[in-house]
This record gives sequence, structure tokens and C-alpha cells, in this order.
Amino acid sequence: MTDQSQARVSEHTVEEVVRGQLAKALGGRRGMVETAVPTVVFTCTYLLCTNYGWQAAGLDPLRLGLVLGGAAAVALAVVRLVQRSSVQYVVNSLFGIAIAAVFALRSGQAEDAFLPGIIYNSGYAFVLILSILVRWPAIGLLIGAVTGDPTGWRRDRAVVRLSSRLTWLLVLPCVVRVAVQYPLWAAGMVGWLGAAKILMGWPLQVAAFAAMVWLLAVGRTPLEQPVADAEEGSAEEDAAAAQAHPRG
Repeated sequence: MTDQSQARVSEHTVEEVVRGQLAKALGGRRGMVETAVPTVVFTCTYLLCTNYGWQAAGLDPLRLGLVLGGAAAVALAVVRLVQRSSVQYVVNSLFGIAIAAVFALRSGQAEDAFLPGIIYNSGYAFVLILSILVRWPAIGLLIGAVTGDPTGWRRDRAVVRLSSRLTWLLVLPCVVRVAVQYPLWAAGMVGWLGAAKILMGWPLQVAAFAAMVWLLAVGRTPLEQPVADAEEGSAEEDAAAAQAHPRG
């Protein structure tokens, strides 16, 4: 098998990439729970402190919620370390709560703890859309990284089209999150923001990946034969014909 044929991108390769990223991104049920726990703790603590007047006892709802949310993430990380398992998803949640604390403590508004997520999804959606418009869709770049040929996938128009469609499915969850969470942030609705962040986190991402796998399963986009391969095949056919009918 030649190097060119090994580097050739197929729809099967795309499907393997999507499934691999799905498994890596989700981390199973435990990974999804660990990612949501700090947000749940922060939101519940803040709402309880605010609605039941705990601040009268000298407790700052915002600071207490951030401290307990961070403590929950640290506790989950300690459990992972004791079990000698990956702390990737716990570290992600810990990093997220740290960034949220910076925004919220700087303004003194609890809803600003959710602002980094809104900004991130807006920026992520912008980058993905830009990659599609310039015909370098993000999924295609991922395919190139997996196959070891960063640009080989662009030689097949069918793969470029398929990669663009798959990238649009990555854009959709980001747009939905911003469309729902930004008005809630502007209105200062902390409880609804917390619920929206949890429900539109991994559940929405799982739905997007499922749609990508479905598209791959039902679309079966035919791949065009690269020009170089076509010329090579034509030359082989001519040689075979010459051997079968030698000139006398």
C-alpha cells in the first residue's frame, strides 16, 4: 500500500474521528456529573442564601457559593487522585469555576459567573463559522490531524462538504446557548442561568454529536477519485492492454 493510499481520507475515517471525539469529550456519566457539580453547588448555595436571608448572618451569598463550588471540584479531584484515574474533567470544571469567580467577584454580581461561558460559546461559534466560510472546516482539520496529512482531506470535495456539514452541527449548540443564556444574564436571573448552563452543557453536546453520527450513517457521501489516482489507474490499464495485444 502506497503512502498516498494510506493518507487518503474516507467517510469511514470521518466517522471514526467523530466517535473518538465523542468518547473523549463526554468522559462517560461520571465525567458529565463532575463537570456539572460545581455549577449546581454554586447556584443552589447562592439561591438559598439569597432567598432565606443567610446574608443576615454575615454570609455573602456570592462568595460562599463560589467557595463551595470550588471546594466541590477540589474534593472530586482528590477522589480521582486517590483512585489514580484521570482528573481531566475535574480540572476543567475547577478551571471554569476559577474564571467564573474572577468575573463575579470583580463586578459583585452573581450572574457574571456565567458570563465567561457566554463569551466562550460566542467566540467558539465565530471561529467555527469562519472555518466553514474559508473552506477549512474544523472537522476537516481534525481529520487531517488524525490521518497525519493536514491538507490531504481538502483534495476530495465530498469530504470538504461533509466536514462543513458536521462543523455546522458543532456551531448549533453554541448558538443555542448564547441565544438562551444571554437574555437570562442581562435580566440577572441566576437560578435560570444555572439550570440553562447544566441542561445546555453535555446534554446539548451529546445531541450534536449524535446528529453528526446520524448524518454520517444516512448520508454516505460518495468520494471522488483523486486525479493522481485516476491517472495512475489509466496508465495501468493502458499497460495491461499493450501486453494483451502486442504489436507485431
